[in-house]
Amino acid sequence: MSAALKLAIGSLAVGIVVLGLKMLAWWMTGSVALLSDALESTVNLATAFAALVAIRVAARPADAGHPFGHHKAEFFSAVLEGVMIIVAALFILREAYDGILAPRALDAPIEGLLVNGAATALNAVWAFVLVRRGRALKSPALVADGRHLWTDVVTSAGVAAGVLLALLTGWWILDPLMAGLVAVNILWSGWRVVKESLSGLMDEAVPEETLALIREVISTEAAGAVEAHDLRTRHAGSATFVEFHLVVPGGMTVFDAHEICDRVEAGIGKAVPDARVTIHVEPEHKSKHTGIVVLD
Repeated sequence: MSAALKLAIGSLAVGIVVLGLKMLAWWMTGSVALLSDALESTVNLATAFAALVAIRVAARPADAGHPFGHHKAEFFSAVLEGVMIIVAALFILREAYDGILAPRALDAPIEGLLVNGAATALNAVWAFVLVRRGRALKSPALVADGRHLWTDVVTSAGVAAGVLLALLTGWWILDPLMAGLVAVNILWSGWRVVKESLSGLMDEAVPEETLALIREVISTEAAGAVEAHDLRTRHAGSATFVEFHLVVPGGMTVFDAHEICDRVEAGIGKAVPDARVTIHVEPEHKSKHTGIVVLD
């Protein structure tokens, strides 16, 4: 079982525990804000399940129907998570609106806050683990799941502040007002997740720093070639696809040209883990005198 899959399963387990704690906090207090927080956590379970399915699909090897692999499955999961974050925020806004129209005193607010605080702490730790490990494993689904959990942490912190202020001042309307304010923040977070995931589905190029690193590797490892041009990159899940044309001297043997390609592929593989490199070798008269200068 892969590390990414283990983390996705862990997210399901954490989501069940957190949801149970938050529902208990709402049941103890009757707080609209705590109910909204619990509603947001139900989405965590759904998105954790979506991430688990996406990671399993993305891990499948390339086949006749999908010769480039199944890596983009993770982006579909991340888009779904972003949409569900937005849906959760709309649910919270609805509950906040009802609470503003009819504010009420809370039952056992201190006990409820303590229970909700335990759930928040668990979510914060797991969100940090998912984002850190997701980036290391180049898993958009895990990173999106971690960011989603972090929005839940922010939600819980805002809810706790609202409930505490309402308790201290007796202004019970602060409870639903705080829930509404946090919902706006969640909407923005959901939009960011969707936007970043769509960039992957649209075959957006790798970040500029990664592109510069690839150029540097080609320049240093392609000694013996004339130039490299028409470099194209894209990322799909954990995989990075790199394509370019490599111009070699007209009299160079196929063996020597292949040796250069092997060096370049190995260099890019070390610099960019899980890189899939395609090199089109061309004779010297195809030079464009642009692109990447090869160092001797």
